[in-house]
Amino acid sequence: MKRFRQYRLNQEIRDQYADVHLSVTDFIYPYFIVEGKEIKEEIKSMPGVFRFSIDVLLNDIREIKKLGIDKILLFGVVDESSKDEKGSQAYAPDSLIVRTVRAIKKEIPGITVYTDVCLCEYTSHGHCGLLKNNDVENDTTLPLLAEMAYQHALAGADFVAPSSMMDGQVEAIRERLFRAGLSTRILAYSAKYASSFYGPFRDAANSAPAFGDRKTYQMDYRTRNQGLEEIEADIAEGADQVMIKPAMEYLDIIARAQQQFPEVPLVAYQVSGEYAMLKAGAQLGYLDEAGTFYESLSAIKRSGAGQIITYYAKEFATKWNG
Repeated sequence: MKRFRQYRLNQEIRDQYADVHLSVTDFIYPYFIVEGKEIKEEIKSMPGVFRFSIDVLLNDIREIKKLGIDKILLFGVVDESSKDEKGSQAYAPDSLIVRTVRAIKKEIPGITVYTDVCLCEYTSHGHCGLLKNNDVENDTTLPLLAEMAYQHALAGADFVAPSSMMDGQVEAIRERLFRAGLSTRILAYSAKYASSFYGPFRDAANSAPAFGDRKTYQMDYRTRNQGLEEIEADIAEGADQVMIKPAMEYLDIIARAQQQFPEVPLVAYQVSGEYAMLKAGAQLGYLDEAGTFYESLSAIKRSGAGQIITYYAKEFATKWNG
């Protein structure tokens, strides 16, 4: 009989033999940005997550930096009156995200800034690109995504993160940045599945489709190999990092991607619905929240993710890292 319980006798021994150890530097913390001043409004479907105006955002970033969080991901949230069919505000030279990046880079050194590159938050129809016959038109959307990424890079973003799931989006962005002489890196949303777990995000970013869904461009969650093929294509097009989204339901894809592409940094996104699910379970008294989110993040890292985008980063830093 082989004895395993000797590895579990107490917390010190369990920590010694653990294969995965979380650190606050593993995390990328998402932020939702709005126009205005002195705004910090909680998102009802995501307790503990807020929409910030730029001035209040800067104070919050200073706070998380003291906690050791040094990577953030920015999403712009614009009024309906600012949206149009082409999502023009997404790639405007003085867009909300452009101004946000400039402010962060001017006032808070040492923060790595990722910016989401997608039109869905800016289009009046809520889809991720230009439409033709009520479906997204892939190739005419690419120059707009490239211009959006260029404006973010020009403002000082360290990474641009295309999430529209348009074929060729990484190549289009890489070419635009190269022509401009910019060395900004690309985090590709390579395997982004058409998931029901995005619901709270669409509430937070005011980006629900006005009609239909996004299943013609986001991936079918029943597939096993398409995600790996998407990752391979994005790497070939020049992605510096690749992402799998959501995370908790796709640990098998994360593990396979890490094994197949070990040389490329792998990011997993613990999405809004995953976060909201754990929050709701804890509020109802069904789950120990701190233990549950620590376990969930450990599982994501154990599966092979090098970095994790999570709304729990700040709570981890205060409850487990201090």
